[in-house]
Amino acid sequence: MSAPEDRPSRSLIPITPVPAEGDVELVPLYQAHQKIYPRSVQGVFAQWRWLMVVITQLVFYGLSWLEWGQRQAVLFDLGARRFYIFGLVLYPQDFIYLTALLVISALSLFLFTAVAGRLWCGFACPQTVYTEIFLWIERQFEGDRSARMRLDAAPLSINKAWRKTGKQLAWIVLSLWTGFSFVGYFTPIRELTASILSLGFGPWEIFWILFYSLATYGNAGFMREQVCKYMCPYARFQSAMFDKDTLIVTYDEARGEPRGARSKKSDPKSLGLGACVDCTLCVQVCPTGIDIRQGLQYECIGCGACVDVCDNVMDKVGYERGLIKFSTQNAMEKGWSWAQTLRRIFRPRVWVYTAVLWAIIIGVGVSLWLREPFKVDIVRDRATMARIVTGGKIENVYRLQIMNAAEQTLSLQLQVDGLPGLSLATEPLVEVGATESRWVSVRLQVPYDAAPAGSHPIHFRIESHSPDGQSVGRLSEKTVFLVPR
Repeated sequence: MSAPEDRPSRSLIPITPVPAEGDVELVPLYQAHQKIYPRSVQGVFAQWRWLMVVITQLVFYGLSWLEWGQRQAVLFDLGARRFYIFGLVLYPQDFIYLTALLVISALSLFLFTAVAGRLWCGFACPQTVYTEIFLWIERQFEGDRSARMRLDAAPLSINKAWRKTGKQLAWIVLSLWTGFSFVGYFTPIRELTASILSLGFGPWEIFWILFYSLATYGNAGFMREQVCKYMCPYARFQSAMFDKDTLIVTYDEARGEPRGARSKKSDPKSLGLGACVDCTLCVQVCPTGIDIRQGLQYECIGCGACVDVCDNVMDKVGYERGLIKFSTQNAMEKGWSWAQTLRRIFRPRVWVYTAVLWAIIIGVGVSLWLREPFKVDIVRDRATMARIVTGGKIENVYRLQIMNAAEQTLSLQLQVDGLPGLSLATEPLVEVGATESRWVSVRLQVPYDAAPAGSHPIHFRIESHSPDGQSVGRLSEKTVFLVPR
């Protein structure tokens, strides 16, 4: 056995000498943040990222300007408690559909993560998308990585001042436009535009525009990778969704090591080197600043930038592509072909996620297709539980909240049953305007000796008709009729 002093130290905590009496020692508790300067890169995955940027922003900025009939196509009118999504008109009572949407989103995240890791983070997450846009603006004013580093290190000058100021102004304009577009989904965007131009906007509109603008400006302009590394919870629990058959960004260590610089004409085998030329470009293009050659790290967002730049380097030195690539741990360890890898990717876990996801999507779709164009909530009039009226009849009073989810006027025919002689003492025909919600008072009467004292179940039968007289839906709502002692 070797002597203790011959063994390498395995301590993870550096041992520092004890300060002399009277000396003050400052111990940092947090690692100092170092600014990351991501290098621009060209390649397949860079093109996919920009395609997702274009698609997501066309949807976000353009959808609020689309019209559907005489209204905004997508509008969440919180004041009127109506939510318009193209041909759908939803009420707070349709909260179940929001729940279904959240479940679908969660299962989709589980499915995509099980198949290919953090694809959402690398290509479609708003943080990634806006960081990519802000970085593009930064490059237009300050240049690529090396130019930005030189500019930041240079003393203040006119050139530096106008470049930094121009960049900040462009960021602010884009952030304000983003905040304005966001609020345009809750306040009709054309009305919002007119109110801003006339300086007649309300305090809540300006608050949320500034709030969302500040969030976009801070997250995409300054915090960037800090949001992904420290604020996003997905980075912490993603490992629970990964396994050895999940596609992740991997470095082929067996092929790449030992790494080292060499001339383009030299034979790496004769030099005892692997395919990695140790150019560190994979680190320079990484938006979170990690070295993928050290293995998978939770900071990796799966954007594929290192794959693109490594493939470019391999092309220049004449080596085979794929030193850094999307693959699985099992494929790397066992040397599988791409066909073998795909067969293992689509494993039972993935099929279960897919089946459950499609079942929920189909169920929600069928529910929306069969959804009645109106809703009725029945509330008993608490001021008058039951009373005897002229003619010796017993009367109960109800309040019906009728919500028309159709964009046309509906005529509702009311009928009741459940007790002998039960009849309506009010007008049986109710008209409700397009997307209107209204309360209607309804009185029901039964003969005095029609039922014993107590609570008796009854049903309201409601049938709706369009203006041309066609039946568009039927509902049956249960309530009770009280007979006093």
